Amino acid sequence: MLLEILETNGFYSDTDIALFESQVTFRNLLKDEVLVKPGEISNAIYFILTGAVYQYNYIDEFQENVIDLHLDHEWFLNDNSFISQKPSVSFIKAYTDSRILELNIESLHYLIGKSPAFLQLGKIFEQATYRVRLFDNRLTPTQKYQYILDHRRDLIQKFPLKYIASYLKITPETLSRVRENLAKGKMVS
Repeated sequence: MLLEILETNGFYSDTDIALFESQVTFRNLLKDEVLVKPGEISNAIYFILTGAVYQYNYIDEFQENVIDLHLDHEWFLNDNSFISQKPSVSFIKAYTDSRILELNIESLHYLIGKSPAFLQLGKIFEQATYRVRLFDNRLTPTQKYQYILDHRRDLIQKFPLKYIASYLKITPETLSRVRENLAKGKMVS
Protein backbone atom coordinates (compact mmCIF):
# COMPACT_ATOMS: atom_id res chain seq x y z
CA MET A 1 0.00 0.00 0.00
CA LEU A 2 2.77 2.49 0.89
CA LEU A 3 4.46 1.86 -2.44
CA GLU A 4 1.26 2.87 -4.29
CA ILE A 5 0.95 6.00 -2.15
CA LEU A 6 4.53 7.06 -2.84
CA GLU A 7 4.26 6.21 -6.53
CA THR A 8 1.60 8.91 -6.88
CA ASN A 9 4.48 11.37 -7.09
CA GLY A 10 7.66 9.52 -7.97
CA PHE A 11 9.88 6.47 -7.75
CA TYR A 12 11.23 5.09 -4.49
CA SER A 13 13.50 2.21 -3.49
CA ASP A 14 12.59 -0.49 -0.99
CA THR A 15 14.80 1.30 1.54
CA ASP A 16 12.89 4.55 0.92
CA ILE A 17 9.58 2.78 1.45
CA ALA A 18 10.78 1.32 4.76
CA LEU A 19 11.95 4.79 5.85
CA PHE A 20 8.59 6.28 4.88
CA GLU A 21 6.75 3.59 6.82
CA SER A 22 8.76 4.41 9.94
CA GLN A 23 7.71 8.08 9.78
CA VAL A 24 4.01 8.07 8.87
CA THR A 25 1.01 7.81 11.14
CA PHE A 26 -2.35 6.35 10.18
CA ARG A 27 -5.41 8.14 11.56
CA ASN A 28 -9.13 7.64 11.50
CA LEU A 29 -11.27 10.76 11.27
CA LEU A 30 -14.95 10.85 12.07
CA LYS A 31 -17.34 12.78 9.86
CA ASP A 32 -17.11 16.51 10.75
CA GLU A 33 -13.88 16.05 12.71
CA VAL A 34 -11.60 19.08 12.28
CA LEU A 35 -8.03 18.30 11.31
CA VAL A 36 -6.73 21.90 11.11
CA LYS A 37 -8.47 25.03 12.38
CA PRO A 38 -7.77 28.75 12.08
CA GLY A 39 -5.01 29.94 14.37
CA GLU A 40 -3.15 26.61 14.29
CA ILE A 41 0.02 26.17 12.30
CA SER A 42 -0.40 23.30 9.87
CA ASN A 43 2.56 21.00 10.41
CA ALA A 44 1.69 17.94 8.30
CA ILE A 45 0.80 16.68 4.87
CA TYR A 46 -1.86 14.01 4.47
CA PHE A 47 -2.97 11.26 2.13
CA ILE A 48 -6.58 10.05 2.08
CA LEU A 49 -6.79 6.29 2.06
CA THR A 50 -10.60 6.37 2.16
CA GLY A 51 -13.09 9.14 2.69
CA ALA A 52 -13.43 12.80 1.82
CA VAL A 53 -12.18 16.01 3.41
CA TYR A 54 -12.57 19.65 2.54
CA GLN A 55 -10.85 22.92 3.30
CA TYR A 56 -12.89 26.04 3.97
CA ASN A 57 -13.18 29.33 5.76
CA TYR A 58 -16.20 31.49 6.47
CA ILE A 59 -17.54 34.28 4.26
CA ASP A 60 -19.71 35.37 7.17
CA GLU A 61 -20.69 33.67 10.40
CA PHE A 62 -23.00 31.23 8.59
CA GLN A 63 -21.67 30.71 5.06
CA GLU A 64 -18.72 28.44 4.32
CA ASN A 65 -16.34 29.32 1.50
CA VAL A 66 -14.98 26.02 0.15
CA ILE A 67 -11.31 26.32 -0.77
CA ASP A 68 -10.58 22.75 -1.77
CA LEU A 69 -12.17 19.29 -1.91
CA HIS A 70 -10.25 16.03 -1.51
CA LEU A 71 -11.12 12.38 -2.13
CA ASP A 72 -9.70 8.87 -1.80
CA HIS A 73 -6.09 8.46 -2.91
CA GLU A 74 -5.23 12.16 -2.89
CA TRP A 75 -2.56 14.09 -1.04
CA PHE A 76 -3.73 17.26 0.70
CA LEU A 77 -2.47 19.95 3.04
CA ASN A 78 -3.17 23.47 4.19
CA ASP A 79 -0.56 24.79 1.79
CA ASN A 80 -0.40 28.43 2.95
CA SER A 81 0.05 27.57 6.62
CA PHE A 82 2.34 24.59 6.01
CA ILE A 83 4.72 26.40 3.66
CA SER A 84 4.88 29.68 5.60
CA GLN A 85 4.57 28.02 9.04
CA LYS A 86 2.11 30.77 9.95
CA PRO A 87 -1.30 30.25 11.56
CA SER A 88 -3.98 28.85 9.31
CA VAL A 89 -6.90 31.03 8.24
CA SER A 90 -8.98 28.03 7.20
CA PHE A 91 -10.30 24.71 8.43
CA ILE A 92 -9.64 21.21 7.11
CA LYS A 93 -12.53 18.98 8.07
CA ALA A 94 -13.61 15.41 7.36
CA TYR A 95 -16.71 15.41 5.19
CA THR A 96 -17.12 11.65 5.69
CA ASP A 97 -15.55 9.14 8.03
CA SER A 98 -12.03 8.93 6.65
CA ARG A 99 -8.80 7.01 7.06
CA ILE A 100 -5.73 9.11 6.38
CA LEU A 101 -1.97 8.89 6.46
CA GLU A 102 -0.16 11.79 8.16
CA LEU A 103 3.44 12.88 7.65
CA ASN A 104 4.52 15.72 9.92
CA ILE A 105 7.05 18.36 8.91
CA GLU A 106 9.83 17.00 11.13
CA SER A 107 9.43 13.53 9.59
CA LEU A 108 9.38 15.03 6.11
CA HIS A 109 12.66 16.83 6.78
CA TYR A 110 14.12 13.64 8.25
CA LEU A 111 13.15 11.66 5.14
CA ILE A 112 14.65 14.25 2.79
CA GLY A 113 17.84 14.21 4.84
CA LYS A 114 18.06 10.41 4.56
CA SER A 115 17.22 10.13 0.86
CA PRO A 116 16.98 12.74 -1.89
CA ALA A 117 14.20 10.60 -3.41
CA PHE A 118 11.85 12.25 -0.90
CA LEU A 119 12.34 15.60 -2.62
CA GLN A 120 9.76 14.19 -5.04
CA LEU A 121 7.16 14.78 -2.33
CA GLY A 122 7.46 18.43 -3.35
CA LYS A 123 5.03 17.58 -6.16
CA ILE A 124 2.31 17.54 -3.51
CA PHE A 125 2.68 21.31 -3.20
CA GLU A 126 2.03 21.73 -6.93
CA GLN A 127 -1.53 20.47 -6.46
CA ALA A 128 -2.49 23.81 -4.92
CA THR A 129 -1.48 25.50 -8.17
CA TYR A 130 -4.21 23.58 -10.04
CA ARG A 131 -6.80 25.32 -7.89
CA VAL A 132 -5.17 28.71 -8.50
CA ARG A 133 -5.01 28.04 -12.25
CA LEU A 134 -8.70 27.14 -12.26
CA PHE A 135 -9.65 30.54 -10.86
CA ASP A 136 -6.93 32.81 -12.25
CA ASN A 137 -7.73 31.96 -15.86
CA ARG A 138 -11.08 33.76 -15.69
CA LEU A 139 -12.98 30.72 -16.81
CA THR A 140 -16.71 30.90 -17.32
CA PRO A 141 -18.94 28.94 -14.95
CA THR A 142 -19.44 26.36 -17.70
CA GLN A 143 -15.69 26.01 -18.23
CA LYS A 144 -15.12 25.62 -14.49
CA TYR A 145 -17.74 22.89 -14.20
CA GLN A 146 -16.41 21.21 -17.35
CA TYR A 147 -13.00 21.13 -15.65
CA ILE A 148 -14.59 19.21 -12.75
CA LEU A 149 -16.27 16.82 -15.19
CA ASP A 150 -13.01 16.25 -17.08
CA HIS A 151 -10.53 16.07 -14.19
CA ARG A 152 -12.31 15.49 -10.87
CA ARG A 153 -15.65 13.88 -11.67
CA ASP A 154 -15.71 11.90 -8.41
CA LEU A 155 -16.24 15.16 -6.51
CA ILE A 156 -19.79 15.23 -7.83
CA GLN A 157 -20.55 11.83 -6.26
CA LYS A 158 -19.06 12.67 -2.82
CA PHE A 159 -19.91 16.32 -2.19
CA PRO A 160 -23.22 18.21 -2.37
CA LEU A 161 -23.64 20.67 -5.21
CA LYS A 162 -23.51 23.64 -2.83
CA TYR A 163 -19.93 22.62 -1.94
CA ILE A 164 -19.04 22.21 -5.61
CA ALA A 165 -20.53 25.64 -6.39
CA SER A 166 -18.60 27.24 -3.53
CA TYR A 167 -15.38 25.53 -4.66
CA LEU A 168 -15.95 26.85 -8.20
CA LYS A 169 -16.79 30.32 -6.84
CA ILE A 170 -20.20 30.40 -8.46
CA THR A 171 -23.66 30.44 -6.94
CA PRO A 172 -25.62 27.20 -6.57
CA GLU A 173 -28.22 28.67 -8.94
CA THR A 174 -25.58 29.30 -11.62
CA LEU A 175 -24.27 25.76 -11.16
CA SER A 176 -27.80 24.39 -11.59
CA ARG A 177 -28.21 26.36 -14.84
CA VAL A 178 -24.82 25.18 -16.11
CA ARG A 179 -25.66 21.56 -15.33
CA GLU A 180 -29.07 21.88 -16.96
CA ASN A 181 -27.63 23.48 -20.09
CA LEU A 182 -24.86 20.90 -20.35
CA ALA A 183 -27.46 18.15 -20.00
CA LYS A 184 -29.39 19.74 -22.88
CA GLY A 185 -26.19 20.03 -24.92
CA LYS A 186 -26.02 23.85 -24.77
CA MET A 187 -22.85 25.80 -24.11
CA VAL A 188 -23.36 28.78 -21.79
CA SER A 189 -21.12 31.23 -19.95
